[in-house]
Amino acid sequence: MIKSPFPNPSTLLRTATAAAATAEMVAKFLLKPYHRLSFPLSPSTFRLTPHSKPSSVLFTIASRAAATDITQLHAAAAPLPYGPSLQKGTIPSQSFKDSDQEEACEDALDEASFARVFRISALRVPAKDCFALESRLRGHLLNWPRVCNVARVPGDEVEDDVAELIGSRNESRESGEGEECEKLGRRIYGRAEGDGERLSGVLYRERLAETFNSRGFVNFRNLAKISRPKKGKKREVNEKKDGNREGSVKRNKFAVVEVIEDEEREGEDLRGLLGDEFKGRRWRGSTRLLLLDDRYAEKCLEDLPEAVKAVFKEGERDGTSSIELVSCILTLFYDYWSMNEILEALLPKGMIVPSSFETVGHIAHLNLREEHLPYKKLIAKVVLDKNKPKIQRVVNKIDMIHNDYRTMQLEVLAGNHSLVTTVVENGLRFSVDLATVYWNSRLATERQRLLSGFTHNDVICDVFCGVGPIAISAAKIVKRVYANDLNPQAVEYLEKNIVLNKLDRKIQVFNMDGRRFIKSLFASEKALSITQVVMNLPNDAAEYLDAFRGIYGDKPKGMMHALPVIHVYGFSKAGDPEFDFHERIRIALSEVAVQVEMRRVRLVAPGKWMLCAMFTLPRIVAFARTTTFKDQI
Repeated sequence: MIKSPFPNPSTLLRTATAAAATAEMVAKFLLKPYHRLSFPLSPSTFRLTPHSKPSSVLFTIASRAAATDITQLHAAAAPLPYGPSLQKGTIPSQSFKDSDQEEACEDALDEASFARVFRISALRVPAKDCFALESRLRGHLLNWPRVCNVARVPGDEVEDDVAELIGSRNESRESGEGEECEKLGRRIYGRAEGDGERLSGVLYRERLAETFNSRGFVNFRNLAKISRPKKGKKREVNEKKDGNREGSVKRNKFAVVEVIEDEEREGEDLRGLLGDEFKGRRWRGSTRLLLLDDRYAEKCLEDLPEAVKAVFKEGERDGTSSIELVSCILTLFYDYWSMNEILEALLPKGMIVPSSFETVGHIAHLNLREEHLPYKKLIAKVVLDKNKPKIQRVVNKIDMIHNDYRTMQLEVLAGNHSLVTTVVENGLRFSVDLATVYWNSRLATERQRLLSGFTHNDVICDVFCGVGPIAISAAKIVKRVYANDLNPQAVEYLEKNIVLNKLDRKIQVFNMDGRRFIKSLFASEKALSITQVVMNLPNDAAEYLDAFRGIYGDKPKGMMHALPVIHVYGFSKAGDPEFDFHERIRIALSEVAVQVEMRRVRLVAPGKWMLCAMFTLPRIVAFARTTTFKDQI
């Protein structure tokens, strides 16, 4: 028996199978700890052509991965998280600028440079079936934040009854039945009655418009729906006249999906009647795009999940499918990205992103660090853009509070330069001018907690009321409010806010020093009615507590009258802030035995706490005899 020099075919098959299995195991072992983007391989390595076999592709991947050093795999950059990112996609060519114009510290913000283009695949499905298919394929759809999985095809929006008319025409042509359908087809497609000559789309539209003007829509209800101009078409024309480049997106859009047409489709040219979007397109009625997961971008049908293949099989009718796989371009513009994402891209790497700010009406109040100051205009522009229309102005505090009126030195970074705004809190409106008065929106929760302890029988004395956030809110609950502030501008806004909220009958306003106000008020006949005293001036409110010593000194000590409850706020940087603040209260009252309820309000700075102390005015302090110059003589 002569031995053949060629291997046995069965042996070749077993060898190839074993090699493929080995390559697959090696690829799985190497790919398991890493994501697919971790390998320094070109995208063409992972692209499967319709004729390529999975085993050969896996063998190619395995051989290249084996040739790569393991230390290089560990040293490779970590893959980006799932979803859209400014580090992913490609930048449109229109957004590139010269390097000397891309200084981060410039005041102008180049919004076009934040556009990103992503290649994805999509299923073009009939509009009536898109929501049912979306539920079935939800796990395989794009599912990116703020991007809808269902996209509309531009210009592909025609009523169902019009689609039925076009469909009936096609069916009548194929079957050769129905003279009436042929006449209807001639009217729909612009052919003159009798001669069979086809009119151009432009002439047909003009004739159709003249007929509508003379006869109305009675005889042409269905034709009117496909012949009317699109909504907003005039606005789009005006935008192009203003200098916007062709294909630019509207200001209110943050994402655009475009279908990539590789070649013209076979079928009738509906461009003359329905527009350029339907050049060479076979009409199937209104359709939608179901955007697939970005893992399936540029893949053929054989490489898609079984659930997607099942949808294709179910959509086949008479050898053709009503569902098709198309390639798309998803463009995300500047309006899509969040404030933090934009700032992370703008600021130098490693710099802390100023992601929080205080909101006072429609004003955003920033507290920028020194490292942020070279980029303050850019930061303010991003904050303003990403919070419109709620925010219309952005300011930054440029100096600490040093004056007696507790007003802040603010610099307007974006928006107009007026610092007058209206704040809504607890259902009440407060007019505020940040240039002349003090306001802190972060104390809204603390103010609400304080108000929850007041009753209808209380009479409130607000020593440092400002524009009235506590005094006016308390007036909705209590019997009477006495409000005072040293700042004349704050008193002016307080009176405006009282009238604005229709509470002028329950509030009496004073403009004097806090110590003088306490002594004069408690020296009057109003003293016995006061049940609550609020001293919300954390910087030095505790120093004014000495004004309560001896306020009832001229009254008999045996009188049985409830003494007022005092709520005083203060700052402390001590290791034990409660003990430190308690000691300051004792020193101011000149009394050691003072029972105080202490609570921390908030941390205003590293190691600096704002506290609230609540205590009933001690009887020994209220009835203490004060020493005067006459007594000393």
